[in-house]
Amino acid sequence: MGSIAAQKPHAVCISYPAQGHVNPMLKLAKLLHFRGFHITFVNTEYNHRRLLRSRGPHSLDGLKDFRFETIPDGLPPSSADVTQDIPALCESTSKNCLAPFRALLGKLNGTPNLPRISCIISDGCMSFTLDAAEELQIPDVLFWTPSACGLMGYLHYQKLIDRGIVPLKDESQLTNGHLESVVIDWIPGMENIRLSDLPSFVRTTEPHDILLNFLNREAQRTSKAAAVILNSFDEFEHDILQAMASIVPPLYTIGPLAVLCDQIPDDAEVKSLGSNLWKEDTRALEWLGTKEPNSVVYVNFGSITVMTLQQMVEFAWGLANSNCSFLWVIRPDLVRGDSAILPQEFLEVTSQKGLILSWVPQEQVLAHPTIAGFLTHSGWNSTLESVCNGVPMISWPFFAEQQTNCRFATTKWGIGMEIDNNVKRDVVEGLVRELMVGDKGKEMKKKALEWKAFALKSAQKGGSSYVNLDRLVKEVLLSS
Repeated sequence: MGSIAAQKPHAVCISYPAQGHVNPMLKLAKLLHFRGFHITFVNTEYNHRRLLRSRGPHSLDGLKDFRFETIPDGLPPSSADVTQDIPALCESTSKNCLAPFRALLGKLNGTPNLPRISCIISDGCMSFTLDAAEELQIPDVLFWTPSACGLMGYLHYQKLIDRGIVPLKDESQLTNGHLESVVIDWIPGMENIRLSDLPSFVRTTEPHDILLNFLNREAQRTSKAAAVILNSFDEFEHDILQAMASIVPPLYTIGPLAVLCDQIPDDAEVKSLGSNLWKEDTRALEWLGTKEPNSVVYVNFGSITVMTLQQMVEFAWGLANSNCSFLWVIRPDLVRGDSAILPQEFLEVTSQKGLILSWVPQEQVLAHPTIAGFLTHSGWNSTLESVCNGVPMISWPFFAEQQTNCRFATTKWGIGMEIDNNVKRDVVEGLVRELMVGDKGKEMKKKALEWKAFALKSAQKGGSSYVNLDRLVKEVLLSS
């Protein structure tokens, strides 16, 4: 038994500890397991507790050749069930996680009947793993979970700093139109992008801003990786990917991962292994089953976005006044510094046409035939899941590369419309109506279905992402 185990490749996968990063990393881990790898999936202790709460205390027990391990994140202990403070998390993981990660690798390599670690696949925002991989002389592949266009923005943070464009000179430049008026015409594949369209951490006047410097540092360290993985497909971000290929180590686009995972047989024990840190409410699917095809707008701003109570109320009345059916995900921590409580009058008016839940199985929701449009924050997972199901979008980007995704969705891919940060109910109403029944909405639907066809083709045998995944395994992960 020991000799058989020793021959099996062993990949250690470690994600940045936020929902939008854990999801794609677990999909990749499942694909590699299906291709014969022993998998050790590393969560932070905090997130692993959340995963067990959402799925059940024994849901991750007894999986063959697929194990979960944990390391501390360095933050004070907490029993909360929310996404942790992102700046604090970035600072802490970069400073405190290498030592426990190194110790975990030593423990794994010293465990009898466990194959020695052959490679590390790390989130691009957990680049401390590069040091541990170098010590073990094994390849470390960085999996950047944003879009290619988002990563391209991060890769050019240093040049923005060197040219004096970032940080901003004073606070007024955040609101006086400066961000929209500054055109960046020198980033390959992103010609004439505006400063406002780049990942949002450029929106600071502070030279020592934690997130600006963290993402800049992580992006610069990408050159030390054995390879870079993106959850995208060649046809969708062609120009960016071509430009990026000369900047980063060998680049493998292996998305959409959700479509590739569909090829894992239903009887494979990891097939149903999920990564949601909140418990999913399946009443969403039952309710959708009572609606007409292409009649529901799905509303979900992801796992990190927060808004003011007034913004939520404006969204609410915009949805109500559109007279369209809607499924709205409202996390308990969605409203900044307040309770996410909607006006009683709104709840009464929409009781027959709206359903509000705290978390849902989003991939199944977007695949449902009743969903006609998606009001989204334009996170990359949500964007890809929408594309894979041919669903057009209204975008309300919050932070990070969501602004970049929104810009490409609205101007290059033709599948989205943007809503201003200053939410007004009449604008929400108008955009929802246009999305659902307007000419612009019909054009976007047609384009979304075209992109869906490309996405599905890329993941089929012989498709670009399918081939790239095979190449990644042979050329990098098994190269040691």
